[in-house]
Order: sequence, then structure tokens, then C-alpha cells
Amino acid sequence: MTDLLYRWPAAAKFGRQVPKTKFYQQGTVSTNVREKFIAEIQRITWAYKLAESTINLPGSVEVPEIQVFQIDAKGDDVSELVLAAMDKAVQTPIIFEITRFDERIRMAATLKQLGCSAPKLGNYYTTGWQPEDADRQPLPTTITLPALYAALLQPLSGVSARPGEELPEVSARLEAARKLEREIAALERKLRNEPQLNRKVELRRTLKIKQAELEQQR
Repeated sequence: MTDLLYRWPAAAKFGRQVPKTKFYQQGTVSTNVREKFIAEIQRITWAYKLAESTINLPGSVEVPEIQVFQIDAKGDDVSELVLAAMDKAVQTPIIFEITRFDERIRMAATLKQLGCSAPKLGNYYTTGWQPEDADRQPLPTTITLPALYAALLQPLSGVSARPGEELPEVSARLEAARKLEREIAALERKLRNEPQLNRKVELRRTLKIKQAELEQQR
């Protein structure tokens, strides 16, 4: 998990508050998620719009724009169910910045694929919690919005786009990497608890293979 915040361009500033009801009054939002909106969120601000008209980078069908939503939490965090409900309601990728009661902030996002009746969402990735006034980094240097989107997600996910690679291919590698990470964690637990030497040797061999596969996905 990385510590990172971006310095969003002034030209892209939007600064419009969005009522929570815009999301949870939809018929597709469950009662459980609606209750989480009410309990967890104080305010939603549509803070920045990264688009060709604001930062002069051409978009695509999959990434026509990138939105930055700043969320003020009522308590110590906002759940992924709530983030996913917002992502499903907005037909462009979103980068979330979540601020909690102790003035600490984290950035979160998922690789979001458009083109279907409903956006396809992957796993959510996040930075660690950091001070709200932490230094921010400039945006990655890219020449298109899809490339910028992949570059924004790379530090969070640990997987970067390869030359000529499309978003669905990046998404597939992200899912493969997440699966391998789970398998590696399970193997490490087994290795710590295994009393038999010959079985430890076998587990170490399997662990090295999985770790090498994970490096290939990244």
C-alpha cells in the first residue's frame, strides 16, 4: 500500500456538491447500501473533471473523462459498497478521495470498464491514510486520458499498463495479480504452521513459483 496524493490541475476544478440522494434513491440501490450512504457520508463533492476540454488530453469510448470525487466521511471510513454504488451510477471513471474525522485522507479507485449497460468494476485499490495536508505529486505525464487513467491507478494496484495494452487487458492482469496475492498469502500461512521438513520444502518451491508468476503480471 502506497502513500500518494495527486495535485489536480486548477483548470480541471469543478467544485460542485452532489446530494447523496442522487445515488441512493435509484431503484437499483439496496436498502443496505442506502443505509450506508446515510450513516457513512457527510458530503460528496465532484471536485475535478479531467477531460479534453479541461486538461487538453483526448479521451476514448472507454475513458471519455475522469472524475475526482472528494468524500467527507461521518466516521472513520466509507465502505466499498458505497463507492461501487457511485461508480455504477456515473458513466466515467472516478478517483475517490476520502477524508475522515481526524483530518486524514486516502485515495481509492477501481479499474472501471464501460461499454455495457452497467459499468464493469474490478477490485478497489487504495493508498494508506495520510495527513490531509500531505504533499501532493503532479499528475503522470501522458498524452491521452486512457493512458492517464492507467497511470493514476498504477501506484495503487502495483500493475502498470504495457505498451499497446488496452484497459480490458490491464484489468485481466489486475485480477490475476490479486488472485496470486491471495494464493501467496495462503502458502505463507501454511509454511509458518507446517511442522514437517519435506512438506516445508515443497511449500517453499510452490511459493517461489507463485511469486515469479506475480512478478510477470506486474
